[in-house]
Amino acid sequence: MEIKEERSSEEARQFFPSSQLDSVGEPQFTSIQRIANEPKLEFSLACKDLVAAGRDRKLSAFVQVSVAHPAEPVVTRHSSTEIVEGTKDPLFLTGVTFPPEYPIYEETKIKLTVYDVKDKSQDTVRTSVLPDHKEPRADVGRSFLGCATFRVGDLVKSKEQQLTLTLRTSDGGKTVGTIEVNLMKMGELDEGETDHITADTQDQKCALVRECTATEGIGGKDNLPSLNAVLRNPVCKLYRFPTADNKWMRIREQMAETTLSFHVPKELINLHIMEDMRRNQELKDLGELAPHWDNMRRSVIAHCDQMLSMYQDTLAELGKHTGSSFKSSCSKGEKTLEFIPVNLHLQRMHVHSPRLKDALYDVITVGAPAAHFQGFKNGGLRKLLSKFEAERRNTGYQCIYYSPENTAKAKEVLSNISHLQPLISSHADLLLSSASQRSPDSLKNSLKMLSEKTELFVHTFKDQLVRSALLALYTARPGCVLKKAAVPRGSAEEGADAQHQDHPSQMKRQDSIPHHSEYDEEEWDRVWANVAKSLNCLIAMVDRLLEKDNTSMKEGENEPPAEDGKVLHTGGDWHEQLYPLVITLKDCMAEVVTRARQSMAFVLLQELACGLPQCLMLTLRRDIVFSQALAGLVCGFVIKLHTGLHDQGFLQQLHTVGLLVQYEGLLSTYSEEAGMLEDMAVGISDLQKVMFKVIEAKSEDFLPIITGRREHYVIEVQLPAKMFELLPQEIKEGKLLHTYPVLFNVGINEQQTLAERFGDTTLQENINQENLELLKEYYKLFTEKMPPDCLPHFQEQNDLKGLLESLHQNIQAKKRKNVEIMWLAATICRKLNGVRFTCCKSAKDRTSMAVTLEQCSILRDEHQLHKDFFIRALDCMRRIWNISRENVLKKKKELRPVTIQKITPQDSWL
Repeated sequence: MEIKEERSSEEARQFFPSSQLDSVGEPQFTSIQRIANEPKLEFSLACKDLVAAGRDRKLSAFVQVSVAHPAEPVVTRHSSTEIVEGTKDPLFLTGVTFPPEYPIYEETKIKLTVYDVKDKSQDTVRTSVLPDHKEPRADVGRSFLGCATFRVGDLVKSKEQQLTLTLRTSDGGKTVGTIEVNLMKMGELDEGETDHITADTQDQKCALVRECTATEGIGGKDNLPSLNAVLRNPVCKLYRFPTADNKWMRIREQMAETTLSFHVPKELINLHIMEDMRRNQELKDLGELAPHWDNMRRSVIAHCDQMLSMYQDTLAELGKHTGSSFKSSCSKGEKTLEFIPVNLHLQRMHVHSPRLKDALYDVITVGAPAAHFQGFKNGGLRKLLSKFEAERRNTGYQCIYYSPENTAKAKEVLSNISHLQPLISSHADLLLSSASQRSPDSLKNSLKMLSEKTELFVHTFKDQLVRSALLALYTARPGCVLKKAAVPRGSAEEGADAQHQDHPSQMKRQDSIPHHSEYDEEEWDRVWANVAKSLNCLIAMVDRLLEKDNTSMKEGENEPPAEDGKVLHTGGDWHEQLYPLVITLKDCMAEVVTRARQSMAFVLLQELACGLPQCLMLTLRRDIVFSQALAGLVCGFVIKLHTGLHDQGFLQQLHTVGLLVQYEGLLSTYSEEAGMLEDMAVGISDLQKVMFKVIEAKSEDFLPIITGRREHYVIEVQLPAKMFELLPQEIKEGKLLHTYPVLFNVGINEQQTLAERFGDTTLQENINQENLELLKEYYKLFTEKMPPDCLPHFQEQNDLKGLLESLHQNIQAKKRKNVEIMWLAATICRKLNGVRFTCCKSAKDRTSMAVTLEQCSILRDEHQLHKDFFIRALDCMRRIWNISRENVLKKKKELRPVTIQKITPQDSWL
């Protein structure tokens, strides 16, 4: 059953006046003093000696909890327990919680109403939100048994912190049993043997559970400020299950939304807008072109401006968004939210075992990154990109074909130009400033920085692409004549000249362009080399100045001081001697930048012109999918970093090897989900171009900062000063941290059955095989750079090489719905300190089933869960009241009837 959603904090404040108000006529109430960020009140329930309406049937009871403020006549529904079948003494596994912001006081009254469910198949979520003063009709499948009321102050102040209340019928006459209310506090669990609370009926589960909404457990107190910046509305529940040696283990499940669902896409779209504006301006700055190319440029700029306007409109709409910090599944087809991931949540299990070290198991759950609004009629990105690339190769005489690698290289050159040119100018100005101050040490340091950046700048243009693109651009001018450079046979450049033959042959397409000028192919080499020559001249001059200064200082030591007491400098004015050389360097660099920028912009023009409008639509689709994938990745990285701050082995692995990120896909390869899987595969692969950098926060804003461009992004994760000091020196100095995303998909629903019998599963097989190779590469890198003692230690340490081999065999076996692939991949990920993701279409049903099965398997394999209680623990976690099923209902945001039923392990993947 589903309970009525609680009032928002604002509505609650209106309904329950704060005890701090000082208004005339308002009664003052006694607040319940609790620790910050912890629930105001928590209690568990159990009934005894319930009286059934009929003698021949067993009871199936649940309790509905309502709240009445002493100053208001209204009774508000708050929550309900699960149904316990077949006993007159039900012990309810679900507790009752009031979150920290809930305005509850000692004078508040709580009403407990017990119902008997006659037919669970008819008792749906709608029946739990009937008006409080009315009893449910018999035709909805349940009947009223009795109710009791108590004051919160009576429970809090009771000696045993327990109340035993009599249940009476609605008229207050007949007694139908008793109900026990036990006050609960975080961490207070019995440590005794398990057999003394074993249930005496088949349907009673040997587990205790309660809810809380505190952030405690998600991170320590020092972590709270930075984690609260990215996590919202945490919900947690607590269980205890027996171990193999009849001791209790304690399990706390937690689920939280994240503000990164909207923050990351908005930051990313803003970067796209700035990048596209620069590209459009670069196209306009190409200069005069022949009519054919000029018309092409006009068409490309017009389409790009339309796309830019769409990005700006989307960003404006997202800026207006208020309310939930995640996108529910019913909104996945909305255009204004297409950059937002579906149902992005953190799901954590904290295990406290009697004889084992506490352990945390995190899973990020999210809907598969996919362009739902654009649809999947023609497939997903994997197929669309392949088809587009094949079509570009056959563009005829419209434009020049450049490979995706060359196009990416052009974007990289443009990015390096934008980054390095201002840095070189800045270091050159610092050099002149040091010369004015006549400071030798400062001059040396400035020259060193200038030399390093200038060498990087020169190296950027060594690529053959720049030379060939300049030639192509020249042929696109209103008139050109090619002048063949004389190159001796057998020279080192003979091979390079042979490579040039591709482009001149393509240039014949523009034979109509009049050839009334000459182009010297060696001119670019001279312009490019002038930068290095200018730098060498500058270095030589600095060396001479420093040498003369050193000589004059030695001579000054042997000569008597001048009459005015000043030291004579025979080297003249350093600034005057360096200034002309610095100006020459800047001029040479500006000439190189102008030519290189135009040539690379011409390459991008070809990419866009060859596929309008498909090229821009594919870019949009890829941006959408990448935005969804990146939001999840940033969330996973931030959570993993906070969890591993005190793990020196993990921190060493982070900056030495990088972070493994494993995605568990549950999509089928049938119909639209095949397109979603294609989108998801490309989006996750694109995450390889993302790197992280950890910085110290300079304000109270701890949200990550995103910089870069489409081919390369850097995510700056901000930490408070105390947490930042815990990091290794390499990370504190700004070392970029790599991520290694891998995806393994196994379709598990009925659509996958159709795909396996009548369709094609090649897509899934190829994805799994490709990502297995990536996983092996990461493992090889890990073993080469990390000592073996950095691996997490479990109860039974499995051999990673053996797990990888087993994963390889299972992938090669091509077995139907082989969920062993998922378990092996997840185990390898955890043993390599990786981040785990579980994804299906909307991160609801299949995802929740997979996560709960994984959690119970971990309890069994790593924490000695009693073998007889595996199914019971799984059933308890999967109850519609428990966190994963509650997660499903929360994400659907719908009030349609949901039949209450048990879910068995056999249903896990169906």
